[in-house]
Amino acid sequence: MARLRDPQSGCPWDAKQTMSSLTRYTIEEAYEVVDAIEQGQLPAIRDELGDLLFQVVFYSQIASEQGHFDFADVAGAISDKMARRHPHVFGDANVNESDLSAQWEAIKASEKGPQKTSLLADVPAGLPALMHAQKLQKKCATVGFDWPHVRPVLDKVKEEVEEIQQELDATTIDTARVEEEIGDALFAMVNLARHCQVDADSALRRASHKFAGRFTQVEQLAAARGQSLQTMTLEQMEVLWQQVKTSD
Repeated sequence: MARLRDPQSGCPWDAKQTMSSLTRYTIEEAYEVVDAIEQGQLPAIRDELGDLLFQVVFYSQIASEQGHFDFADVAGAISDKMARRHPHVFGDANVNESDLSAQWEAIKASEKGPQKTSLLADVPAGLPALMHAQKLQKKCATVGFDWPHVRPVLDKVKEEVEEIQQELDATTIDTARVEEEIGDALFAMVNLARHCQVDADSALRRASHKFAGRFTQVEQLAAARGQSLQTMTLEQMEVLWQQVKTSD
């Protein structure tokens, strides 16, 4: 990485990068790791983890050049943090599995010292929307601001969907209001997923993969019949869709 960043003999692209310019690539690499894991492709997982690790090395090299920290500091910091946050493993603490989350949050809070800001202040606003909603809800749950069980959460989902319907039934449709109500419904669905011990982001990703797989099969069936989706009616495509679903 140091050679790639060398102003004289390195790569011009690598040499001109900054931490800010790299962030979008880091996000892409993280999602490519997830995609490889979802597909169960072990060689791809290895390669994508390497690409993601390269991003960490890249940031560390930039920081090292500026005299802030290097890769060893990054590795040492996370090693120390994990030991500190697992006193039941690296220390003498005894804690039940059900209390591990509370212990983790308590240690995190003690590391930061007295906080005058909101409980939600450390939830990154730049997270993908589903993850952001999930983290906000989990934070609120730590102080008891949460539904006691799943049934009222499901009722809330139904309520939000009904409010979307009310907006769509209005004489004049206000698109801003429709967007707001759909957002509320999505937020409620994330909450439902959380109460069902389901990761909303993973659930949606799997649903998207399933849809893409089925749609590809519909295309293949149509092609096998000498047809094109562009020339087929919705009803004809629905017949093929149901055929694919039945074969799953």
